[in-house]
Amino acid sequence: MNRLLKSILSGMAIIMAATTNAQINTAQNLDHRQQAIVRISALTGKGDLSKLKTELNKGLENELTVNQIKEILVHVYAYAGFPRSLRGLQTFMTVLDDRNANGINDKWGAESSPIHNTGSKYERGKIILETLTGVPETEPKTGYAAFAPEIEVFLKEHLFADIFERDVLSYAERELVTISVLSSIGDVEPMLRSHFKIGLNMGLTPNQLHQFVGIIKQTIGSKESDASQHVLNEVLKDK
Repeated sequence: MNRLLKSILSGMAIIMAATTNAQINTAQNLDHRQQAIVRISALTGKGDLSKLKTELNKGLENELTVNQIKEILVHVYAYAGFPRSLRGLQTFMTVLDDRNANGINDKWGAESSPIHNTGSKYERGKIILETLTGVPETEPKTGYAAFAPEIEVFLKEHLFADIFERDVLSYAERELVTISVLSSIGDVEPMLRSHFKIGLNMGLTPNQLHQFVGIIKQTIGSKESDASQHVLNEVLKDK
């Protein structure tokens, strides 16, 4: 009887351990929504509208709402410019029209909440940037911020206040959009390095970022993924 009980308890322990490990591994992977965000963002930044159309459909099927995808496509313009963002939005309009014609009613989801903060946009953007990086903005301006102070103001007021303050996407999701676009356009390693660090600070795991690089390889190509992997390796080495 004791031997049987021990056998049962041992089996239960093995099952529980396997379940726990599976849950941990799942938590360390990008979920289907996050993977869709990466593919949509990267293809929009690259301007591959044919592949983008396919991934927009998949994104809707993976439970991204219409408003979330719109927000992704709008966010892209901050890193790849208005032309890429507008072409992405036009492609998405076509996708929605086609799905509607086929009797598919997609979920629009929540819109961005009104912003009631009456503080200056510069200060609001500064606080958001400090939250993202975990570093107080107290040091004298250097580099491009000292060379062209107006762009530092634009970054604080527009990118980190006007855009990041919108709650349709979380900070971690916005960082996925950002690193996807930066990886797809290439030759922006200093910015990619900064945003990999922010992604880690926002809760993305090293395993998720390695998986991200794999998605870039599948979606955009080896050249872009190799460059991203090199930057990621440097970031994780210094962490």
